Amino acid sequence: MSKNSDMSEILDKNLEDIEIQEVLKNGTDLREYALQIDKSIKEAEKASVADYLKESENIGSLHNQIEECDGILERMENMLLVFQNDLGSISNEIISLQKRSVNMSIQLTNRQGLKGPLSSFIEDIAVSETLIFGINNLPITDKEFMIQLAILNQKLNFVKEQDFKETKACHDVKDVLEKLKIKSIAKIRTYILEQIYKFRKPMANYQIPQNAMLKYKFFFEFVLANERNVAQEICNEYIDTLSKVYYSYFKSYASRLDKLKYEEVPTKDDLMGIEDGSKGGFFQKSNLKNKSTIFTIGNRGDVLAQQLEAPIIVPHVQQKTKYSYEALFRSLQYALVDNSCREYLFTTEFFHVKGSHAQELFDRILGKTLSLLVKNVESYVVECFDCLALFLCIQLINRYRWMCHKRAVAALDSYWDSLLSTFWPRLEYVLKLNIQSVRECDPGKLANKELGPHYITRRYAEFSAAMLSLSEQFPSQELSNLLLVLQDEVHCFLLKMAAEFAQRIQQLIFLINNYDMVLSILMERTRDNTKEAESFREQLQARSSEYVEEILSPHFGGLMQFVKEGEQLLEQDKKNELAGLEKKSLSLVSSFSSSWKQSLEEIHREVLVSFPNLVTGSGLLQMALTNFVQYYQKFNKLLTPNARTQLVNIHVIMVEIKKYKTNF
Repeated sequence: MSKNSDMSEILDKNLEDIEIQEVLKNGTDLREYALQIDKSIKEAEKASVADYLKESENIGSLHNQIEECDGILERMENMLLVFQNDLGSISNEIISLQKRSVNMSIQLTNRQGLKGPLSSFIEDIAVSETLIFGINNLPITDKEFMIQLAILNQKLNFVKEQDFKETKACHDVKDVLEKLKIKSIAKIRTYILEQIYKFRKPMANYQIPQNAMLKYKFFFEFVLANERNVAQEICNEYIDTLSKVYYSYFKSYASRLDKLKYEEVPTKDDLMGIEDGSKGGFFQKSNLKNKSTIFTIGNRGDVLAQQLEAPIIVPHVQQKTKYSYEALFRSLQYALVDNSCREYLFTTEFFHVKGSHAQELFDRILGKTLSLLVKNVESYVVECFDCLALFLCIQLINRYRWMCHKRAVAALDSYWDSLLSTFWPRLEYVLKLNIQSVRECDPGKLANKELGPHYITRRYAEFSAAMLSLSEQFPSQELSNLLLVLQDEVHCFLLKMAAEFAQRIQQLIFLINNYDMVLSILMERTRDNTKEAESFREQLQARSSEYVEEILSPHFGGLMQFVKEGEQLLEQDKKNELAGLEKKSLSLVSSFSSSWKQSLEEIHREVLVSFPNLVTGSGLLQMALTNFVQYYQKFNKLLTPNARTQLVNIHVIMVEIKKYKTNF
């Protein structure tokens, strides 16, 4: 408003200034002009008064209206002041309500937070009629009883925890829960002992009561948690019962199996180096049609393959059948493995033990039985001279130990170790006796002096192949060392035996026949890369090369000698001396031309007669003919042109040689 008034004043002043400037410009007298202005003002004043008087009624009416408006505004002001006071009161009430709402919200939150634990506490500590009825009246095998027992166990644990915190509410239910606990333990004890006593019945199937106990394994868990004395009583009763049951079963089973064993067993006279016809020898018996000799594996190795997990032998069903020791040992040990694994897994699951505690419990149940079986093995082993039986049992132990580990049962490890510590020393002892028998064998005193494979060699080949094939999955360095010693002794024996023949060619025939037989058996039943096979292969190759020279020499010895001398002269560059041998070469050519066909026929007949193995004989014959052709070609090159014209054409010889080619 001040700014507008200022602007109007400035405008009025400017207008006055303009008017003054106009008056001065027109030359008007200022006094007259002032008088004129005064006059105009007075006239305006009179006109204004007249206007006011004319409008006096309206002005009075306006004044009255303004006063009425002032009254109305005053009343409105009073009303607004009342409203303001009322609003102030409402605001205070809202603040008060807001505070009350916050407090109520906090109280609600606290009550809701307390509701869950309090409800849970009441539920956990309260004993319902359903629980009391279920524990007291329901059969123990009823599914509902199991549910109520779990609830009771939960309440007992809860009360123990709250009692430790000195919660007063525990005193209200403690007596009731204690009575229910005693009732439950009494019913459980009676039921479990009834199941244990079922094991004592003759011909009882152990799996049935054990499966029933596993179905209700929570019973023992409940007793163990709430009454350890009763749990110990149940455990002791189970141990005592099962220990007697297993001992009785395996003692009876082992005794009945022992009656199925072969009556004829090897003795200390049945060693590798003892002659077949020796007095009291194992091999002269006539009733060996049902089993192999102690050096031949035959089908005895089946106990490690298809028979490893075969059903056990039932003595009363197969009482007319006789078995080797390892077959009976397999049946007994497989029965033990099956029962032991099942027993170990049952005890760990039912009695809630593991680690050393599980091992201790297992030993208390089966310890007496295992000791009995170890003693039975010791009584057999101390008089056993059957290396294959001993080694088969060792391999069975290794495989059954591995089988137990696959089933997560290591409880029999100490038992397997005890058996191995019994078998291994005896096997080494008997194997050394066989080595000694071969070493001490005097070829001069042996009746059998044929050129074919010797019976000692055959025994060694069968035995060595059997031991090597059986030890492939679980090799033993100690056994390998002993077999190498035995191999060396057999080599020495063959050389001594060969020396009994007067002619070198007979010695070679004997050695080749024996080396070939050993190598054939080893190659057939073991891997190709065994040390034994490689050794005999080298010996066979060396003796075969020497034999070829020996068999060619009686028929073509002059020609062979001429070739060797001629090649030596050529190496020494003595061609003149070689030419001087023309007369000798003509004599050799003449002799060769008249007899070479007959010589080849005799060589063929002699080779095939000397070697019973047709493949070996054919190979040696081809080797001899090949060497003959090589000598003949060299002989041809050393001859003078004159002598060469009289020599039989090489193509004629090759045609003749093809007649002796075999298909073996």
